[in-house]
Amino acid sequence: MARKRTKVKKEEAAAGSPAWMTTFSDLMSLLLTFFILLFSMSMVNEERFREAAESLRIAIAGSSSDSILDNSGETVGDLDFEEYGDLNEYEGMDPEEVSAEETPIDPNYVPEQVLELYDTVNLFLEEEGLEADVTLSRDQEGVYIDIQEAIMFDSGLADLKDNGQETLSRLSGLFELFDNEVIIEGYTDDVPTGGGRFETNWELSVARSVTVLRYLYENHDIEPTRLSARGYGEYRPIVPNDSAANRALNRRVNIVIVHDDREEVPSGTE
Repeated sequence: MARKRTKVKKEEAAAGSPAWMTTFSDLMSLLLTFFILLFSMSMVNEERFREAAESLRIAIAGSSSDSILDNSGETVGDLDFEEYGDLNEYEGMDPEEVSAEETPIDPNYVPEQVLELYDTVNLFLEEEGLEADVTLSRDQEGVYIDIQEAIMFDSGLADLKDNGQETLSRLSGLFELFDNEVIIEGYTDDVPTGGGRFETNWELSVARSVTVLRYLYENHDIEPTRLSARGYGEYRPIVPNDSAANRALNRRVNIVIVHDDREEVPSGTE
């Protein structure tokens, strides 16, 4: 009876799979998983993946340097890589050099100094009662005082009218509050000059800006090194030249108080 039981056990053991087959099956499963992972990653941008991997490495290592991943809960897939530009330009650069790169300037950003200058000019216009005669605006370059042609000049001429001289005289005190550069800009509409003294609107716009410049220098002692003149003719309208009202808006003289890093002075002297 003992020999018979031994024979049955041997037959039962021979009926199962060989031991190496289990190990082989596990290996094939791992290989299949590995190749599926490679396939799923085949469409990932290599450079972006390398950047993300490096950021994760730094984060795990406990580095104090900035990471492209923040605490907002975003994943690598959620990141907008377009805002970082072409990452290839930073290859080989020291991290401190990359962080020192100048950040893009917002085109709508207005420096604080310009905002303060704008408030000062606006208060001056209110005190002088000039709000109805001029329009005030600002941008990164400085503050713009827009004076319509009807106040300054007769149509097609560059000789200051009495009203224009009075307006400039009242404005002259403003320029004593700052030592900033002042640019006079002349603009016209698209109606041809018809020849004569000014062959084109270029000449007319330049002549008008120079007339204003000379008046400020010769009659109110504005430092000539601060003054310059420009003429744009008909080529920079603020509205389309498609009506009489719009053409009147385009005929103007701008006095630009240019933004710079110099501080205000109380009397216009250094």
